[in-house]
Amino acid sequence: MSSEDARPDPATEAFVAHRNLLFTVAYEMLGSAADAEDVLQETWLRWAGVDHAAVRDRRAYLVRITTRQALGRLRTLSRRRESYVGPWLPEPLLTAPDVAEDVELAESVSMAMMLVLETLAPTERAVFVLREVFGVDYEEIAEAVDKSPAAVRQIAHRARTHVAARRPRGAVTAAENRAAIDAFRRAVDTGDLQGLLDLLAPDVVALSDGGGIRQAMPRPTVGAEKVARLLTAGIGVWGPVATAEPTRVNGHPALLLRIDGEVDLVIALRLDDGLISGIYTVRNPEKLTRIERETALTR
Repeated sequence: MSSEDARPDPATEAFVAHRNLLFTVAYEMLGSAADAEDVLQETWLRWAGVDHAAVRDRRAYLVRITTRQALGRLRTLSRRRESYVGPWLPEPLLTAPDVAEDVELAESVSMAMMLVLETLAPTERAVFVLREVFGVDYEEIAEAVDKSPAAVRQIAHRARTHVAARRPRGAVTAAENRAAIDAFRRAVDTGDLQGLLDLLAPDVVALSDGGGIRQAMPRPTVGAEKVARLLTAGIGVWGPVATAEPTRVNGHPALLLRIDGEVDLVIALRLDDGLISGIYTVRNPEKLTRIERETALTR
């Protein structure tokens, strides 16, 4: 068999070439790697049935299919999350250093921003992600979401305004993120209550996602004093069997906590004006299946 015979067909080559991009689009829309993978399977099935000779821009066409599949799934997930046990957090992903180097991509997939995206309606989320993160033109977005270009422009403006009011204030450098997670880790490790209070914003919010499978806070904890005492009490319960190690989650420094060597939870932070304003703890084991192997995200 010649090397040319062994090469995949053009349709497969196109899908493989854009797979990481398509996964990133689906993940930013859904907040779940498992659901994003399902969307990619559905995208492939539809892509395989397309007349590829008639497709001028394969990247755009694949993004359009992925968006439509993700939109349908997002509407289903929105209803399912209404019955979710306790706070819902996005699935954290172990990411490579190159994600952090793309500042806009890193911000868009941060746990803080993913939670902001959760507050958008499905079509608003799709339009915002495609336009603001991936730079897709309005006409192409209009085809993906079955709206007119004029309607898409209005949706984009509304979504931008909504996100701007809720996104973290000011850009945070990678160095600032690392410094915050290191200081947070030291304070929690030593049970330094005052040290924690010095790091936390007065209105800090702590969310914990156990999915009804692992014990977690049933509702958000608000306020520096309450959050600091909660964290120091938690370390007291875990004791010497717990180890916290630095990691990269969704393009930002985070902590991975193991108990007796087994992954127990991931902690990500949100920073505003130099203080920790959000603490996001994921304990749901169904959301930690990918946390020890890198997931490729790209634009």
